[in-house]
Amino acid sequence: MHTIKLFLFIIPLVISSKIDQDYSSYDSRSPEPKSRFAMLDDVKILANGLLQLGHGLKDFVHKTKGQINDIFQKLNIFDQSFYDLSLQTNEIREEEKELRGTTSKLQVKNEEVKNMSLELNSKLESLLEEKILLQQKVRYLEKQLTSLIKNQPEIQEHPEVTSLKTFVEQQDNSIKDLLQTVEEQYRQLNQQHSQIKEIENQLRRTGIQESTENSLSSKPRAPRTTPFLHLNETKNVEHDDIPANCTTIYNRGEHASGIYSIRPSNSQVFNVYCDVKSDSSWTLIQHRTDGSQNFNETWENYRYGFGRLDGEFWLGLEKIYSIVKQSNYILRIELEDWNDIKHYIEYSFHLGNHETNYTLHLVEISGNVPNALPEHKDLVFSTWDHMAKGHINCPESYSGGWWWHDVCGENNLNGKYNKSRAKTKPERKRGICWKSQNGRLYSVKSTKMLIHPTDESSE
Repeated sequence: MHTIKLFLFIIPLVISSKIDQDYSSYDSRSPEPKSRFAMLDDVKILANGLLQLGHGLKDFVHKTKGQINDIFQKLNIFDQSFYDLSLQTNEIREEEKELRGTTSKLQVKNEEVKNMSLELNSKLESLLEEKILLQQKVRYLEKQLTSLIKNQPEIQEHPEVTSLKTFVEQQDNSIKDLLQTVEEQYRQLNQQHSQIKEIENQLRRTGIQESTENSLSSKPRAPRTTPFLHLNETKNVEHDDIPANCTTIYNRGEHASGIYSIRPSNSQVFNVYCDVKSDSSWTLIQHRTDGSQNFNETWENYRYGFGRLDGEFWLGLEKIYSIVKQSNYILRIELEDWNDIKHYIEYSFHLGNHETNYTLHLVEISGNVPNALPEHKDLVFSTWDHMAKGHINCPESYSGGWWWHDVCGENNLNGKYNKSRAKTKPERKRGICWKSQNGRLYSVKSTKMLIHPTDESSE
């Protein structure tokens, strides 16, 4: 461009010079040969200007080629971006199709849950009617027995009447248990129905922005009715002389870890896992190792236990209380972090019954990990469906039943199991964690909670 401007500037000068020379020659009336030489100089000047113009045009062409190449590169980048955008659009369309299919499946399941709820409701009504009829029959039989006893006090109760009465009582108890089970299932079906409704609403609000997996993971807790402790083969123990605990079993010569039957004082027979350590045997009351068992359970399941004694399980608060009320006990907590480093801590403790919400009172004895549970304080056990009065609502946010005090998330060995080591602190606090009083937060991979009498002869 500069060359063109220079050329446009030179041409008028040349033309002006030529005109001046013409006028000069005309005025001076110079001879003819001198005029021809002047014209030759003008041609040289013009040729020189054209040469410079050619060089300028050549440089301009090179610059223009460079600019065109840059434009082509940008067009290629734009084409690639447009192609990537089209691929993402196709993926979004596929996800939308999957989302619609999932929504249809959820609607079908919702209808199935509705039908099951109606069926259970009808069964519950029929059971209630049968219960009323049986209660009327029982009252009638009681009246007959009362009149019979009054009329013939010296005659003992007839064996057939006694057996009939026992049978009726057993039937009545069975019906009560069945009603309780049906009511629990009916409540859980209603809860699942409401959860499905909430998921459908979330899917409608979210559209294609969230995948189905994220929608399902954002639903509220979904506690299961876990079958009571599935047991492996039980070690041979005489039924008429069942030991009260694992220490008695160890003292009888059973020095291998495994599942055994025990019967604490004033309690029913149930199975426990005895964990043998050096020269003693500990009763395992909680074990977590791989996340195969859901610990976000109901109050009833935490009372009576869930899981598998040969895997992940919770023994049950009632069973733990029936064991520890016999004498003074030690609570041992074993932790393994994601670096495979093992820690432990031991407490002397006192456990209350169900009327106190199984209040736990601790005093530290020893250990190689900093203490995290408050000492000399009443820690109340709570679950998402059973909150103690005057205590904060922790399990709703942090999952699982635990002994809470006045701070949530400081420690929770029954929290959500993280399949891999959590990266952020909030994730670690909502999983299995142990936060010491010095502020360090341990992310835990596996846990054990064990109990043992302080005086081995007392077991």
